[in-house]
Amino acid sequence: MQKITSRDNQKIKFARRVRDRSEKGFLFVEGVRLAEEFLKSGLKIFDCFFTEDFLESERNRNLFGQISAKTENIFEIPERLFNSLSDTKNSQGIILTGERPRTGREKIDLSSPAFQKFPFPVLLHEVNNPNNLGAVLRTAEAVGAPGVITTRGSADAFSPKALRAAMGAGFRLALWTDARFEEVLDWARENGLSTICADINSEKMLWDIDWEKPRLLVFGSEARGVSKTERKLIDEGLIIPMNESVESLNLAVSCAVVLYEAKRNWRR
Repeated sequence: MQKITSRDNQKIKFARRVRDRSEKGFLFVEGVRLAEEFLKSGLKIFDCFFTEDFLESERNRNLFGQISAKTENIFEIPERLFNSLSDTKNSQGIILTGERPRTGREKIDLSSPAFQKFPFPVLLHEVNNPNNLGAVLRTAEAVGAPGVITTRGSADAFSPKALRAAMGAGFRLALWTDARFEEVLDWARENGLSTICADINSEKMLWDIDWEKPRLLVFGSEARGVSKTERKLIDEGLIIPMNESVESLNLAVSCAVVLYEAKRNWRR
């Protein structure tokens, strides 16, 4: 264990760059719960920063012991310095820098037990709110989706905000990030997945869809959904019924509604 007191320390500078995503291949993990989930993931821990008060609880001491077994780069820093590094307003006194999970097309394994059990991967197209993205990851894991795909222009699934919203789901879910929209649709059709998206101009209600066949569930950006050109490339649309006084649902809520309706009707 070492003590750092200077903002200009190279370890602190590096951690800031990781936080700000200017260092590729690294994660900024903050908070007790996320640190615990990161440990469970088996991903490599590089550095650990904590405040003196962090070790006051038994839970935190146990976590600290597990981290100490994974890395020798452990640094106690004063609260004022920790607050300058933190990405949250009310920090819990621990920050890790660690290995970023690998993502890619090959991660969405169509032969996996998860896909056989519930063959409804999710495509998020240009979803730029990290809180929404993280919430979708959390819901996708909860419902048993076999993976989530994000296109270029989407928020980073491993940004500090997205990680917190996902509550560790990003460490466990199969992810394909930075994909091209048309590439994903081609991949879906090559693998027997029809494509469907929420579309206010559709004639089919959510419950009128045939959920007995595998599908790629497509969700567009918070601001505009999918464009008219993109909609033409998608096989089918659906409407989520709402009262007339409501213009739209939050993206993460819409995704949850569709996923659980698919889950309810999938009988295999």
